[in-house]
Amino acid sequence: MKRYLCAFALAVLLAGVCLTGCGKNGSSKGEVVVYNWGEYIDPDTLSMFEEETGIKVIYDEFETNETMYPKVEAGATVYDVICPSDYTIRKMIENDLLQEIDLDHIPNAKNIGAQYYKEAEGFDPGNRYAVPYCWGTVGILYNKTMVDEKVDSWEILWDPKYKDNILMQDSVRDAFMVALKTKGYSMNTLDLDELTEAKNYLLEQKPLVQAYVVDQVRDKMIGNEAAIGVIYSGEAIYTQRENPDLEYVIPKEGTNVWIDSWVIPKNAKNLENAEKFIDFMCRPDIALMNFEYITYSTPNDAARELIEDEEIKNSPIAFPDLSQYDHLETYTYLGQEGDELYNELWKEVKSE
Repeated sequence: MKRYLCAFALAVLLAGVCLTGCGKNGSSKGEVVVYNWGEYIDPDTLSMFEEETGIKVIYDEFETNETMYPKVEAGATVYDVICPSDYTIRKMIENDLLQEIDLDHIPNAKNIGAQYYKEAEGFDPGNRYAVPYCWGTVGILYNKTMVDEKVDSWEILWDPKYKDNILMQDSVRDAFMVALKTKGYSMNTLDLDELTEAKNYLLEQKPLVQAYVVDQVRDKMIGNEAAIGVIYSGEAIYTQRENPDLEYVIPKEGTNVWIDSWVIPKNAKNLENAEKFIDFMCRPDIALMNFEYITYSTPNDAARELIEDEEIKNSPIAFPDLSQYDHLETYTYLGQEGDELYNELWKEVKSE
């Protein structure tokens, strides 16, 4: 219920709660325009930022990287801060859509663990453009009252006995990742034979799938509307709080380890305010608030130290020991031709 009340509060905020944009000193300090995933921030942190800085937050949401990117590229709306995923950040860098971030202006960025900056170098060489915000894995969420066998493989998503009880992500990269990993291939492959095999495997699965969804996986699994779903680890933590019959696993064939990060577009109009916003979100107490609200793993080591619940602090879902798993990868940007190839194959899956 707290989550839904917070969602309502965010909706109110989006409607313009802070109409004056005034801080403690009562003076207006301009605005910052933020573009983030849906339900991916604690609304209270936005109100606190406005109150402490006098900077008004104009907040917009997106559902997938693929819907966010063309809007940013077109420039119809100019954003100051965006929170894309790893491979999309690399795409934005290569297409000259981002500006370098001066970490001297974001002192709280030091709270981000060195291991996350190291991981981020895979899509942001030299850590020049992005400050990690959240990270996690993609895995299988299943209902123990509806699944009575060991779940350790993506193959279960093709089991006919779960027909109409399977939820797949409505995301080209995540859907193909599942099929490619099941077949033993890299989720970043550009091999046409491998991708065609994955496409055909997804078509074979399609009659078994109840729905291709994104955020709805969480609600459907909590409500016992499906037996198995592909889900992000942060959502899995939340679902388990609401429904103790749910279990999350990282399949043995491997999966995606992702990082979402704050970036500043090249055409940002409020650079100083963007830096202040990112710095504020890297503050340990604020990062903790966001972690407790969205339940996605924080890369902020100082915030993790503040977690009082030892079970959550050492959760194998929130903070897994990745050395215990094989075949883990991070999405890479595949180039325009690669994007077009994946999108075309995905259209074939969805249209048949």
